[in-house]
Amino acid sequence: MAAQAMAGQPFMKVGGRTTQPVGHYEFCLRLPEECRQLTAKQPPVELTRQLWAAIVDVNNAVNIEVTPRTDLENYGQEEYWAYPDNGAGDCEDYALEKRRRLMALGVPAGNLLMTVVRQPNGEGHAVLTVRTSRGEFILDNLEARVTPWAETKYTYLKRQSDQNSGIWLQINNGRADAVASVR
Repeated sequence: MAAQAMAGQPFMKVGGRTTQPVGHYEFCLRLPEECRQLTAKQPPVELTRQLWAAIVDVNNAVNIEVTPRTDLENYGQEEYWAYPDNGAGDCEDYALEKRRRLMALGVPAGNLLMTVVRQPNGEGHAVLTVRTSRGEFILDNLEARVTPWAETKYTYLKRQSDQNSGIWLQINNGRADAVASVR
């Protein structure tokens, strides 16, 4: 029911400030320049054919180049956000790399937002949300296709602010409410 209600929503509804994921907090301590990116209130990036091709290429390239490996296997700890410079990583590492590559192509940081979701099986997951003039799209290591956010099966929990990459905001999309009302 909630998915049907969201079908026509090109943009997520964000609420107030919320907690920063611990892995992102520690990532920011190691790489403070990554989390001090302030952007003025700006519209979503214009989605051109060229930008769409770049988004699809980056998503595919990172999904192919990075080998899935848990943080425990990679770093010996449960949660560790990092760029997959060693060629392996878990979901947030894929998303961080996609963000880094798209920023290198000129996409503003305020339109590339790390996002925490819950999978249908209840497990946490991280994806990259790209804010465009045609809506918000999800780049995901579990999905080859770049997908409009409302067409995924995730429950959206929180994401980075589009004005300050070190601040996180709640996502109010109705899915969490629909799940809670079923229980």
